[in-house]
Amino acid sequence: MKNKLINITLLTLCFLIPVLPLLAQPTPPQNAPIDGGLSLLIAGGVGYGVKKIREKRKNDKL
Repeated sequence: MKNKLINITLLTLCFLIPVLPLLAQPTPPQNAPIDGGLSLLIAGGVGYGVKKIREKRKNDKL
C-alpha cells in the first residue's frame, strides 16, 4: 500500500512540475489602452438595457 502511494505521488509530481512554469502570467504593460473594447461593451450594455425597457413598457401597456 505504501509503495502504491509513493508511486502515485511521484507520477503526479512528474506531470505537475514541468507544467508549473506555464502557469505564470507575464506582467501587463503599464500604459495599456482599454478604450476600444471597453467602449464597445458599454455601448452594448446600454443598447441591451434600452431594449429591455422598451419591451417592459410594451408589455405593461397591454
